[in-house]
Amino acid sequence: MTPRTATAQSQPLVALAADHRRAWLITAMIVAFMVINFADKSVLGLAAVPIMEELDLSNSTYGLISSSFFFLFSVSGLLVGFLSTRISSRVLLFVMTVVWAVAQLPVLVVASVPTLMAGRILLGAAEGPAASMSMHALYKWFPPQRRALPSALQIGGAALGTLIAALLVTWLIDGFGWRSAYAVLAVISACWALLWWRVGHDGSYDHKHTTAGSSGLRLPYRRILLTGTVLGSIASAFGAAWALSLSHAWLPAYFRTQMDMTAAASATAISVISGFGLVLLLAVSPFVDALKSRGVSSRWSSGAAQSIAVCAAGCAMTAFPFVDESGPRLLLIALAFGGTAIAIPLHYMTTAEVVPPAQCGAVFGVVAGIGTLPGLVAPFLTGHLIDTADTPAVGYTTAFFVAGAVMLMAGAFALAAIRPERDARLLGLDVGHQR
Repeated sequence: MTPRTATAQSQPLVALAADHRRAWLITAMIVAFMVINFADKSVLGLAAVPIMEELDLSNSTYGLISSSFFFLFSVSGLLVGFLSTRISSRVLLFVMTVVWAVAQLPVLVVASVPTLMAGRILLGAAEGPAASMSMHALYKWFPPQRRALPSALQIGGAALGTLIAALLVTWLIDGFGWRSAYAVLAVISACWALLWWRVGHDGSYDHKHTTAGSSGLRLPYRRILLTGTVLGSIASAFGAAWALSLSHAWLPAYFRTQMDMTAAASATAISVISGFGLVLLLAVSPFVDALKSRGVSSRWSSGAAQSIAVCAAGCAMTAFPFVDESGPRLLLIALAFGGTAIAIPLHYMTTAEVVPPAQCGAVFGVVAGIGTLPGLVAPFLTGHLIDTADTPAVGYTTAFFVAGAVMLMAGAFALAAIRPERDARLLGLDVGHQR
């Protein structure tokens, strides 16, 4: 073998190693993206008590402000999902994060209900596509058989964001006032956007770079969206989103007003719950991979895992308001609000198994758009129930019971409907096709 031949043969290996390093750099950037995303989501809830006291807000008004985050959330998720077939992930994520930074500014100028709502509506419009589009960007760097761990890390950024925000934002609020948290998050969002513009690129598993045969396949969206797997994945997302929206909007206030916790103790409890969700997320990847390596179908590995998680969290949600002892109650709260964490990466995984590569971003947008609709309803409904009940405690109990019932129904439907192998065959796709 001549030196020239050896050099030529080593070039693909060098390129492969460079792609591998870049894939994990992109993963780290997207984890940071999700950390910022969920810190932005959490800031209003963590500052709920001082904001309500300063602006003299009722529970219903605060609930409306919290729900306003979702006024354009689902619509933007749908629109950007379809735009992702034409616009690169680099551009989409950059624009989203710049808007996050801008959305924090109105309340720094004038603190009022209109500016709070304006900022939350703008933030929600920019964050609606965040989870689905960052997952879509991540999938462009990994083949299907290596996506479980990156997916878990991506969603792990959400739990990590809530964990970090609970401590950092509470510290900022206590030490420098609640407006300081908005200012700091605006700066962090802008810094991430600048760094992403420099390093963020689409990977080699982008459908534009795959073979003509695999990238050219397209199916009517109606056929894809009406499969049991996609409908079940949406149901799983819906149940998880109900708990998630309540945790961001009302859990800090519940700890402060109903469990008599200090701001620091409330932040610690939220961090522990987020940490529990993060542990579950990191455990789900090897668990699903182990099941699949033993020949377990996606229906029972990734499908049943997310469905049962939503059902179990729903049971805990209905139960914990009736438990008097603080220790057992906190354990049930952790399961109710942290147990749904594993459903989020898995509903993307099951959806991806029945979608052609060129349409993955658009379908992810639909799943995220419909699956996150609870955010539009749950926070305002909870505030209304608290205001109209005989006591706030009764209102919270009713709200959590409603949440648990929704989660149980969503999880049960998902368990019955998600069957990726069957639906892929019905659509004419090869099981395990490249996305």
